[in-house]
Amino acid sequence: MSFAESYVGKLRQKVGNDLLLLPGASCLFVDADGRFLLERRSDFGIWGIPGGNAEPGEDITTLIRREMVEETGVMAETLTPYGFASDPATKTITFPNGHQCQFFVMLFCAEWPVGAVPVASAESLEFGWFTLETLPADCMPATRASIGAYHRFKATGVFQMV
Repeated sequence: MSFAESYVGKLRQKVGNDLLLLPGASCLFVDADGRFLLERRSDFGIWGIPGGNAEPGEDITTLIRREMVEETGVMAETLTPYGFASDPATKTITFPNGHQCQFFVMLFCAEWPVGAVPVASAESLEFGWFTLETLPADCMPATRASIGAYHRFKATGVFQMV
């Protein structure tokens, strides 16, 4: 679906660049070596965790499964919620086109399917596998916080609020 056809795209036609509060989800894919899949986003040209916003009638699981297929070409088999991100300092974003959003994001993780290859889309220019120590300098503001929350969740089993 194109941005113009999406719920947010239709809403933008009515409200312009005004701040929107948006529910969404992201999925931190982890491979067998413990590395994380990041996408180089087409809107900012920097790295981030694949994710997206809800469409009318979707539950959170449908949302994240749809977004992962759209952005990576891969369906997540087992999704584990590990946190919720809503810190305005990292989740309020002004896009290059002037659109302002504050996101409220359910954080999921999933094992990357063995042998699968991510497929670039209109939203994903390229993909890379990283560890916390090898994250690129040019990441979306919430990327490090989300990956840190994942590590804390794995160490403690406690759902993280970031």
